[in-house]
Order: sequence, then C-alpha cells, then structure tokens
Amino acid sequence: MKINHTDLELLQADITTLDVDAIVNAANHSLLGGGGVDGAIHRAAGPQLLAECRTLGGCATGEAKITQGYHLKARHVIHTVGPIYSGTPHDAELLAAAVRNSLRLADEHHLTSIAFPAISTGAYGYPLREAAPVILAAIIAYLNGDTRLERVVMSLYDRRAINIFDEILAEITRTSD
Repeated sequence: MKINHTDLELLQADITTLDVDAIVNAANHSLLGGGGVDGAIHRAAGPQLLAECRTLGGCATGEAKITQGYHLKARHVIHTVGPIYSGTPHDAELLAAAVRNSLRLADEHHLTSIAFPAISTGAYGYPLREAAPVILAAIIAYLNGDTRLERVVMSLYDRRAINIFDEILAEITRTSD
C-alpha cells in the first residue's frame, strides 16, 4: 500500500534477515538484550551491538536510540521501548510514541527503509488486536507528513499476526477515504 510516496508492507518474516536501512528492536530499558525479537537481533548482530548499546545509557519507554547493524543486513538498529501492557489509554500513547520516535530517528539519519516488529506484543503482553491499530495509525500519520522514507515494513512473526494487521490496515484506510 502507498501512503504519499512511501510503500507500507506487511511481511511474515524474520526481521533479522531483512535488507533495509534499519530494523526496529522492541528493546527493554537497558538495551542490553533480552528475549524474543530483542534477543534475536542481538544474537544476529553479534557482540559489537551489545558493546555499542552499553554506551547509550538505556532508553525510556516511548523513546528510541540508534546503533549500527553490525552483522545484520540492516545497516542500523533503532532500539525502542514499548509499554508493558496495563490496559490503560496511556499504553497506546507510549506505543504510538515508540513508533513515531523510531520513524523520526530514521529520517534524522537520512534512512529510506525501516522494518518494525509488533512492538510490545510479546513479553510485554500488549494484545496484538489492540496494538495493531495503534502501530499502524502512528505509521500512517507519520508518513502523511514530511518524510524521506520510501519503504516501511511491518515484519510479523506468523500468519495470525499478518491477518490481524491486514484487517486493521483495511479498516483504517477504508475509514480515511
């Protein structure tokens, strides 16, 4: 799907294998690795990623920081911390901020392609059906502004996630027409 001049894609893929300028890491506050996507990215990038992350001083929820990609195809990793799900409206605000700040960092570093996982939907417990509209709306709103991004990928882990994001994306674009 095109939003302004940017392609927005939904892919069932291992984010660590994607050839994009940056992949987004659903990180924890320390940025020193963890489980799920975070652990997979750290393992695939190699020990240099951990060494660089140690210099960053952690990251607050909703914020984002950038590093090199090291052994990944992606040239950079944008680390963002999504909210631990609590069921309050503040969760959505923090999740949207994590997406926006990741996109902003990509633009500030003159990147043209970025891939996102479903931030906060793993160990942080955000229900996929609730996270999808927040993530997609934040991406679409950002792409409707001034951006150099040419390609944004949602890298999703299974068919169920693809189906949910596809359904929500169709709803969002239908209501915005």
